[in-house]
Amino acid sequence: MLENKKLLTHNNVIPIDDQPRLNDQQRRKLQHEFKIYMEKYFKKALGKGVDYTKVIIWEDMLVIRGEGFLTEPEKFIVQTDSGQDVVNAARMQVAKQHSIDNMPYFEQRLRARAVHQVYKIEAENDFWIHITIFDRILTD
Repeated sequence: MLENKKLLTHNNVIPIDDQPRLNDQQRRKLQHEFKIYMEKYFKKALGKGVDYTKVIIWEDMLVIRGEGFLTEPEKFIVQTDSGQDVVNAARMQVAKQHSIDNMPYFEQRLRARAVHQVYKIEAENDFWIHITIFDRILTD
């Protein structure tokens, strides 16, 4: 929780004003680290990895998007309108669990607190996106 412009992390209080911003090299390295981390997470959690993952850290945002996450049975089910609703709802639960499981890691690595987030699942396009807004500017 933020109080008096301080970030509370695992028993440490860090003044927000003292948080360094990521330069381009640091940003790219962290984006790659998060990409590998997310691919491993989904492989472990779902037994199937995502075919394509992209992570973008920009200003105060973390954007994670993926394509090719549906299993073969889900691809069959999603061919109908009612099937799209079922798969979208199921995958939305996966997205919410991903946030619960992984947000502490992202906050710790970025040394910032998540203040807003949104998920979008498009099972019919085999696409998902998770956008998180943090309490400070992360990049130069």
